[in-house]
Amino acid sequence: MSAALTNPSSLDSVDYDPIDHLNLLFANPASVSSVNRVSQTLRSHQDDLAAEIGALEAAQAYRPDSSLERMRSAQAELGQLFRKVETVRSRAMETEASITSMTADIKRLDGTKKNLTLSMTALKRLQMLTTAYEQLRGLARARQYRDCAGLLQAVLQLMRHFGSYRSIEQIAALSREVAELQRGLLEQVCEDFEMAFAKGEVAARRGTLAEACLVMDALGDAARARLVTWYVNTELREYRQVFRGNDEAGSLDNIGRRYAWFRRTVKAHEEEHAAIFPPHWRVSEVLATAFCEGTRDDFRGILERSMRRTDGAKIDVNLLLSCLQETLDFEQSLERRFSNEPRASIDTLSSAEEKTYSFNGLISVAFEPYLSLWVDSQDRQLAAMMPKYRNQPSIPPDDEFSPQAVMQSAIELFHFYKLTLSQCAKLSTAERLLDLSKILAKYLDEYAQQVLLHKLQASGQTLPAMQDCILVLNTADFWHANTNQLEENIKKRIDPDLVGRVDLSSQSDAFLGVASASVLALVRIVEQHCEGVWREMKNTNWSTMETAGDQSSYVGELVKHVNDKTQEILAVVGKQQYARAFCDNLVEHLATSYINQIVQCRPISEIGAQQMLVDKYALTKSFGTLILQHNPSPTPQPPPAGFVRRVEQSMGRVDPLLKTLQIRPSPPEGLVQAYLIHIGDKSDTNFRKILELKGVRKQDHAHLMELFGIHREGSGGHDKLVASSPLLTPLMATTTTSGLGGSSSTATAAAGAASVLTGTAARGAFDAGSLGEKLLSAARDIGTASAAGMPGGVGVGADKATINENLRNFGKFFRRDIGGLGARFGKRDGSLGAEGEQR
Repeated sequence: MSAALTNPSSLDSVDYDPIDHLNLLFANPASVSSVNRVSQTLRSHQDDLAAEIGALEAAQAYRPDSSLERMRSAQAELGQLFRKVETVRSRAMETEASITSMTADIKRLDGTKKNLTLSMTALKRLQMLTTAYEQLRGLARARQYRDCAGLLQAVLQLMRHFGSYRSIEQIAALSREVAELQRGLLEQVCEDFEMAFAKGEVAARRGTLAEACLVMDALGDAARARLVTWYVNTELREYRQVFRGNDEAGSLDNIGRRYAWFRRTVKAHEEEHAAIFPPHWRVSEVLATAFCEGTRDDFRGILERSMRRTDGAKIDVNLLLSCLQETLDFEQSLERRFSNEPRASIDTLSSAEEKTYSFNGLISVAFEPYLSLWVDSQDRQLAAMMPKYRNQPSIPPDDEFSPQAVMQSAIELFHFYKLTLSQCAKLSTAERLLDLSKILAKYLDEYAQQVLLHKLQASGQTLPAMQDCILVLNTADFWHANTNQLEENIKKRIDPDLVGRVDLSSQSDAFLGVASASVLALVRIVEQHCEGVWREMKNTNWSTMETAGDQSSYVGELVKHVNDKTQEILAVVGKQQYARAFCDNLVEHLATSYINQIVQCRPISEIGAQQMLVDKYALTKSFGTLILQHNPSPTPQPPPAGFVRRVEQSMGRVDPLLKTLQIRPSPPEGLVQAYLIHIGDKSDTNFRKILELKGVRKQDHAHLMELFGIHREGSGGHDKLVASSPLLTPLMATTTTSGLGGSSSTATAAAGAASVLTGTAARGAFDAGSLGEKLLSAARDIGTASAAGMPGGVGVGADKATINENLRNFGKFFRRDIGGLGARFGKRDGSLGAEGEQR
């Protein structure tokens, strides 16, 4: 074991594993007793290894080639290297000093040569400047301006070289003399111009004056500006004397004389004076700009004084527009005139710094604050047009009705709007155009309410003519489309920062509201045509029927009346979406009327209810083909699936009522259970209505009501019952007269108008007469109508703004539901619409 423990091959092995070594030492339980001895042996071996390592380290540290000795040797060599580098550096500095000493004289000679060259150059330039100055003085006295201009440029350029020598007295004196010569030349040239113009010698001295302009060019921008300003003031002096000092000549009536005077002046300038001035001075444009600015200030003063007058003599709007239009034409003529003139190349420095002139709005801006007078005049014109349009016949006496026609007043109003908008856009694209857009919007509302809706108002007990309804429908659709285009045109013309404030969407919705009223009026025409058939249904004894057979006789008559009148109406309805809206709403109203007639037919026996259900199926099948009468196809076509579903949904509202009425009152539990299943509400009042419709004796009501209460509260299967059925709740509230075509107090105009939008409004039909008035009453009460369609009571005293707002609400519903051909209709609210593509 000792040999195995201390065997160097085992301990020094690369893949030595102490576990294997321990397993070898303690191969059996008996060998455990030698643990102490193994431990001592290992400790002894460890001590031997430590001693060996210490000896090796000592030997390595103190022998001649040890690492310590090598480190000391390297430090000594590094010190020697540093000393050599320092020696080289000191020798380099000594060499540099020697070279500097050797080349000092050469540098001194170079500086002397440079200074001598500068002195010679300065002396030559000074000599040139002195000579040029003397020559310039002589040329100036002799008024030889062409040579003077070139020499002046040379003198000024030479003077710039002596800017740093101003401390020398002689140079400073020469600089003062040159400046004095410049001022003298400036005054001399100005004097020459003044004398030539004062004595009328411009033509004779044109060459001298043109050369003098070259001198002014050399003198700089300030000199040139002074001469041009003097010339402009000289040319406009007569204009200011004539038109500013004379109230008659300076009035707006004589605005044409101002522009004629300037045209003559410009013509004379181009013929006599334009050749004097260099082209790049653009004196003609400066003259035109000064004229425009002065004229603008004159107009501002005239307009302000006119507005402050207290004698009632205000500005005539037609005169204001005439002056403004003439001013705009004048500005455009100037713009065209000078935009065609050649300009200096943009590659030159002078052209890059030139001022560009724009004449658009330079004078007409003075009229901008007063265009509100013109906008007010348009307001008055439109206000005067509305009563005339209101009283115009829908169709001129010499014209015939056309299904595609629109009212003549709409065409006239459209052309007036187009002309007014174009005119205003030429005058102003800022606040005044925005003000005009508000005026246009205001009278679009007025036209929708006071003209179109008025055409639907009939006096007495007569409905509006079908042709009037179609014309109103076409006109409302015409203005709905053109209102959107009008808004886009205004936005294209108005200033970008005002685009967001242009909004005619509410007016567009108002015209859709009128379209919905037209559709309602057409539906009402069909309903009135069917009143006799409903009387036949009410005259039938539904309580004594013994058997239920084929459809009742009134069903065929009703279908015939509906088809005949619908065919007549759809033949003149132009657009598919309105035809679909008419059919959808007609079916909804017929379904509502059928429910109302059921109420009028009480008491109804179980057999009677079965017969009514048979009649309902026949009507549903017939009504499903109504839409095919619009643009009928030569080959048979099935009706749209969406319309069929809509008819089934509308007519299907009566099923719960009729199925409940089919149940016998005995045993009473059967009737109660049928009510809870089909009607599905908890209302005692509604359950009592069923008993009245069935003709149950009054003495039996108490027992049935008691059973109803027990089953309603005790049965766990009816935990989803509603509080009150939307079908039964509006029925038999105060109905005491005939339903359709009568004067039922509950069939309010509000409900009738709301049904155009909602279909779940009160199910009664409204009075035949005064449709438009009732629409207005509905508008007063249903301004906040939602998709649920809950109408309010008839209100009074609503102002125009309220009516317009509610017409827009109608239009929003109408737009949502008939947005495109076949817009979706099958909604709970019963809104007008059609199934399919969106607009």
